[in-house]
Amino acid sequence: MIDDELQSLLKTLTALPHETEWAEFKHNNTNPDDIGEYLSALANSAALHRKESAYIVWGVSNDPGHPIVGTTFKPHAEKVGNEELENWLSVHLAPRVNFQIHEFFAEGKPVVIFCVQPTTSSPVRFKEAEFIRVGSYKKKLKDYPEKEKALWATFSQLPFEKAIAMPNVDSDQILNLIDYPAFFQLLKQSLPENRSGILERLVQEKVVVRKAANRFDVTNLGAILFARRLGAFDRLSRKSLRIIIYRGANRVETVREQTGDRGYAVGFEGAIRYINDRLPQNEQIGQALRREVRMYPEIAIRELVANALIHQDFSATGTGPMVEIFSDRIEIANPGTPLIDTLRFIDEPPQSRNEAVAASMRRMNICEERGSGVDKVIFNVELFQLPAPKFTVTQDHTQAVLFAYKKLSKMDKDDRIRACYQHACLCCVSNDRMTNASLRKRFSIKDENYSIASRIIAETLESKLIKPFDPKNLSRKHIKYVPFWA
Repeated sequence: MIDDELQSLLKTLTALPHETEWAEFKHNNTNPDDIGEYLSALANSAALHRKESAYIVWGVSNDPGHPIVGTTFKPHAEKVGNEELENWLSVHLAPRVNFQIHEFFAEGKPVVIFCVQPTTSSPVRFKEAEFIRVGSYKKKLKDYPEKEKALWATFSQLPFEKAIAMPNVDSDQILNLIDYPAFFQLLKQSLPENRSGILERLVQEKVVVRKAANRFDVTNLGAILFARRLGAFDRLSRKSLRIIIYRGANRVETVREQTGDRGYAVGFEGAIRYINDRLPQNEQIGQALRREVRMYPEIAIRELVANALIHQDFSATGTGPMVEIFSDRIEIANPGTPLIDTLRFIDEPPQSRNEAVAASMRRMNICEERGSGVDKVIFNVELFQLPAPKFTVTQDHTQAVLFAYKKLSKMDKDDRIRACYQHACLCCVSNDRMTNASLRKRFSIKDENYSIASRIIAETLESKLIKPFDPKNLSRKHIKYVPFWA
């Protein structure tokens, strides 16, 4: 914040008749443990009362009128042992709570304000305990079960997109923070002739929320999609897309690493170009392809990167979406586990924690229509004669892997079964059925080698991923197959 904004904030806080559950006044209390407990209490209370921020103010008396008395507290110079106070506090708060420290002068006296962001996913604890404000008092949350229950209820009620990424900014800052020309271009709308028209449209699209006196809050939706620099938003800076290129098939040697800093929507095309420009070329593989083509179909990369951005769990701290490019594959990962089984990615409409983000990116044609994206990935992978993509879930992440071309003879059993299952799914959602002939075409197997396709089908049947479409049909020549869920 600039000095004028800090002075305005201080004036607003000192106008309060008394301390609240989201505002605490202090003189010179600098006990680190006490500060940590207040940060826990205020982050939890801000969430419970749906406040965009909570505040601890040093240098202001709690007497009537809250006169400014100044403080000797200098948080940026304070240490706990050999560790800086700010870092020490962050380490002992879980989940990590975002707070900003501001030191400035008011009426010629030193003042300190800690701006504390509300927790979004679970109650914040300091060391071993969680705290809450009860009136103007700091209490342990476990002693107030009704408040704990209400706090947990707020986490499911407030979507990520509606939370505030940066509060209380003026119109000049809005136009500097948000890439509004790209916003209008992506929505295929004419740029308004004046500032008020621009701001009004940003309000309508929930990029910003209008407040009094020409002030605005930037929403998470607005920042994550349209920020000129995600780094300007402390809570979202770790959500930038990272692209890492390795020299070989492992992570031993990194060739280059790039972290995008623009919002997802305004930076998407640049990110896809960056990825494609660093992919190897491949010789002609199938009849449908030209002689020199990219190793991977662009539409598959676009859809999988878009999915990683859209479907991530934004409440996961210290991690963000990532694309890793190896000599033999591309791995695309995002924080959070999917809401549907990875085996059903092809046929079921995607479910997202972030529906407003998903809807906005579809409106801007950044990703495919609901339920068709992964189908197109599989279709184009088959067109390029590549091994089937692999979708996996770890404890904290979802990962999609695109593999470089390899001959059928070089594919292992899992590769063959995965490709057969996905081919059966693609046929099914296209109102068709997989046959030995269609699988031969998928793998470019010559007709006289139909027994190879038969062995792959048998392996997949044994894995219970496909089943005969008509179990009564005893003709091996004309039998058709569908995925297990059909």
